[in-house]
Amino acid sequence: MLTPAEWAIVGLSLRVSLVAVAVTMPLAFGLAWVLARSRVPGKVLLDALVHLPLVIPPVVTGWLLLILFGRGGPVGSWLEAQFGFTLMFRWTGAALAAGIMALPLMVRAMRLSIEAVDRRLEDAARTLGATPLRTFLTITIPLSLPGVIAGAMLGFARSLGEFGATITFVSNIPGETQTLPLAIYAALQVPGGEGMVTRLAVLSVLLSLLALLGSELLARLSGKDVHLV
Repeated sequence: MLTPAEWAIVGLSLRVSLVAVAVTMPLAFGLAWVLARSRVPGKVLLDALVHLPLVIPPVVTGWLLLILFGRGGPVGSWLEAQFGFTLMFRWTGAALAAGIMALPLMVRAMRLSIEAVDRRLEDAARTLGATPLRTFLTITIPLSLPGVIAGAMLGFARSLGEFGATITFVSNIPGETQTLPLAIYAALQVPGGEGMVTRLAVLSVLLSLLALLGSELLARLSGKDVHLV
């Protein structure tokens, strides 16, 4: 059984992951659409930039977030000056870091889903008088939806496991930024913390496994496999 403090860590982790996925989804879908359907110049470079968080050390991603969104950074100082809002040492900053790290997986899954939509169906809808927007809403979105949801679940699983970028950007503050991976790391440093580590690690594995299984089932439902890398 988890202690009240451990339940609070789980609740914070779920909140961070859900917010990260919800905020990242529109951007991920837009990028997936551009990469799947457009012929804009520099698409190869855009694809590389989207997947960059997968290959560089997460600490580097956290450091870049610190430069951009820190109180002395261009975005961070503007947010504080205009809205009195800061992402530093806040759970919202943890959600930002988790969203950035989850973005490549979400874009990949959604891109594969969009590419799998038979464009002849879209052409047929247009010949019957449907506008591009109506075609998008009634043909493209429903057919790609399982893959889009699968991408969201992959992003959720990745957000739950985010560590390096989060601890670099917003530190490890109990009750504010200490998600499951950070709590496990902190418990490992404390004598006698093995019980807490075991409980939180098992729960992390179960939550991530459920998200991955859900993603795989949705990918199969849409008639394709959404690979993790």
